[in-house]
Amino acid sequence: MTAPSANFERLFAPLDVGPIRVPNRICETTNSIGAGAMPGISDDAFTEHHAAKARGGTGWIGGETIVLNSPVPDEAADEFFPGAGATRFPLYLMPDFVENTTTFVSAVHDAGSVAVFQLTHLNHTMAASSVPIVEAYDWIPHELDESRIEFIVNTYADAAAQLVAADADGIEIHCAHETLPQTFLSPALNRRTDRWGGDARSRTRFVTEILTRVRERIGNSAALGIRICAREEREGGYGLLEMREMLTCIAESETIDFVNADVGHSWGAPYVQPSYYEHAEHREVGRAIRTDVAPVPVLFSGRVNDPVVAEDLLAAGVCDLVGMTRAGIADPEFANKAREGRLAEIRRCIACNRCIAESIDNTTPSMFHKPVCSINPVIGREIEWKMLYRPATEPRRVVVVGGGAAGLEVARVAAERGHEVVVLERKAELGGQVRLASRAPGRDAFEDFIYYEENQMKLLDVDVRVGVEVSLADILALEPDVVACATGSVPRLPDTPGIDAPHVVQGWDVLDGRADVGERVAVVSQEDHFETPNIADFLATNGKHVEIFHKWTALGNQIDRYSIGPVMRRLAGQGIPIHTGMRLAEIDGSALAFTSAFTGESCSVNGFDTVVLVYGSVPDDLLYRQLRDVGSVDRLFLVGSAWVPRRLAEATQHGARVGLEV
Repeated sequence: MTAPSANFERLFAPLDVGPIRVPNRICETTNSIGAGAMPGISDDAFTEHHAAKARGGTGWIGGETIVLNSPVPDEAADEFFPGAGATRFPLYLMPDFVENTTTFVSAVHDAGSVAVFQLTHLNHTMAASSVPIVEAYDWIPHELDESRIEFIVNTYADAAAQLVAADADGIEIHCAHETLPQTFLSPALNRRTDRWGGDARSRTRFVTEILTRVRERIGNSAALGIRICAREEREGGYGLLEMREMLTCIAESETIDFVNADVGHSWGAPYVQPSYYEHAEHREVGRAIRTDVAPVPVLFSGRVNDPVVAEDLLAAGVCDLVGMTRAGIADPEFANKAREGRLAEIRRCIACNRCIAESIDNTTPSMFHKPVCSINPVIGREIEWKMLYRPATEPRRVVVVGGGAAGLEVARVAAERGHEVVVLERKAELGGQVRLASRAPGRDAFEDFIYYEENQMKLLDVDVRVGVEVSLADILALEPDVVACATGSVPRLPDTPGIDAPHVVQGWDVLDGRADVGERVAVVSQEDHFETPNIADFLATNGKHVEIFHKWTALGNQIDRYSIGPVMRRLAGQGIPIHTGMRLAEIDGSALAFTSAFTGESCSVNGFDTVVLVYGSVPDDLLYRQLRDVGSVDRLFLVGSAWVPRRLAEATQHGARVGLEV
C-alpha cells in the first residue's frame, strides 16, 4: 500500500473499530441505491458497483441496507412505500444469501477494505405508536405490542448471525431516518406509557435490547454499531442534547463499537443534504457525540465530498471516520486520486441529489430502474462498461459541436479511447446549461462538474475552441470522420398574445445576465423541476420583488423529497408568493391575464415591470439536420438536449454512450 500523502496523513491512517481494522477513514455509508437486481441482493451488478469504491481506495464499504422481516398479521398484505417496506420474506433467509454475501465480502476484502452491513426495519405499517412517521405522507402505523416487539428484536440477531457466517466485518443497526428504532427514540413518535416509552432512558430500551440480543448471538466476531440522527429537525422531535443523553444510555450497555451520526430526516430538513447546505454544515454534532462516547469511534456523515474537508474534520476532532458516500458515487476512484495528489482529476459530487431521488422515487423516464448519478454515466452500468469500453482500434477525427454536459462527455470518452477530438462551443466558456444552473443561489457546486470536464479536456489533449459560431461549411472544412451534434436546446416560446413585448424575457437570459429586469417581476412557470425556483431565488436575492405563477397544483412537484424542503424554505425566506393552477393567456402591457387550470375561469393581475418565462426548452437540431441532408460525414450523432431535453444525468449518459460508440 502506498504511504499516505503528507497532506492527508489522518485521512489515510488505519483505525481499529472493535475487532476490525479499517485501512483508512473514508466510508461509504449504507445507501440503498439499488445496484442489484433486487434491493439487498449481492449479485454481480451489486458487487461491481460497491467493490469499485473499495478498489478506488474507500476503506469502509457499507453497501445497501438489509430490510428485515416484519410480523405482518395473517392474511394482511405486505406493504411497500418509497424507501420502506413491511415484508414477511426477508432476503437474509433466502437459501443463497450467505453464499452471495460471502462473494461480495470477498471482493471487498480483495480490494483491502472492510464490509459493513446495515440491518433495518423501515416501514410505515408498525411502529412505537400510531402517529404519522413521515410528515410528507399520511400513512398511520399500527402500535406494536410485546409479542411483535420480541419478534422484531430477534430478527436483528437472526440476520446478524447470517452476516457473520458470510464473513462480514461490521454490522450497523439503523436507528435513524424514520426507521422503526427511531420511532421508539423520538418523543414526537413514541407516545407509549409502558416500559418502551417515557423518559430518554426508557425510549432507548428498544435499541439496547436489539444490541444486546445481537451481541449475544455474534460475540466479538464483527464490529457492532448504530446509525443515529443526532438532531431530528422535526416538530416535537429530539435535539442534540436529548440525543446525547440517549446515546449515553445506549453506550452504558457496552455493546457498541462505533456510532454513525448525521442530522435530519427524509423530507423537510434532509439528512442527504443538497447543494444549498455548506460542506459538513452539521459538523458540531460529531464533535459533541465524540466527546460523550469516547473511546468509541464516531463516523460523521453530512455533505462531505472533498478529501480536504474530510481531513479537516479529522484534524478538528469532529469524528474518527468520515462518510463520503455521494463522493464515491460521483467518483469511485476519488480516494486513490487524493492519495496520489491528483485532486484536479476528482469528479466531485455536486449534491444535486439525483442518486437518492432515483433510489426512492425512480425518476428516470424508463421502464427499467437503475442507479443514476448526474455526472458519472458509469453508475448503474458498471458491468456494461467493463464489457464495452475498449481503446479505439482505429483513431478517428471526432468533431463535437457544443460544449455542454453531453458534448463534453462525448469528447472525454472518445479522447480517452484514443480518438482525435475537437470541441466547438459558441459561448466563451464551456458548461452550457450547467453553467447557467450554477449561477443560482446555492447551486455553485455545479461548477465542480465543469471544472472536472475542463481539466479532463486538458489532460486528454482535446482541441477545445470556445467563442466560435460554426456553420455547416466550418464543420465540413475540419474533415471529420465523426460529428456529434450536442447543440443543446433553446427556451420554449409559447404562442401567447403579447409574448413578444420588450418586458417579457426568458429565465435563461436572467441567469446569464442578458436580460433587463425591473423591480417587480412575475415568473410564469410551466416546468416542474428546479428551474423555476432557482430563477425566482436568483431574482429575489438580487433585490427584486418576485411572484411565481405556476401551471398546476404545486411548484417543483418533480423535485425529490430530500431537496424540496430546502428549496421551498429558500423561497419562503425570500417572501416569494406562489400562485398555482394559473396558465398565462395574454400579456397586455403590465396586465397579465391567466386562466385557471382547474375551473377555466379568467383572472387578471397588474403591476409587474417584467415577465420572466420558464417554459422548459425545445431541441436545437438545425445543424444536425443540415449535416444529415448533406450526407458527407461517415458517422453523425444527435446528442443530449439536441435530441430531447431532459436532465443532467440523461445528457451525460447519452454523451458517454456516443463516446463509446465512435
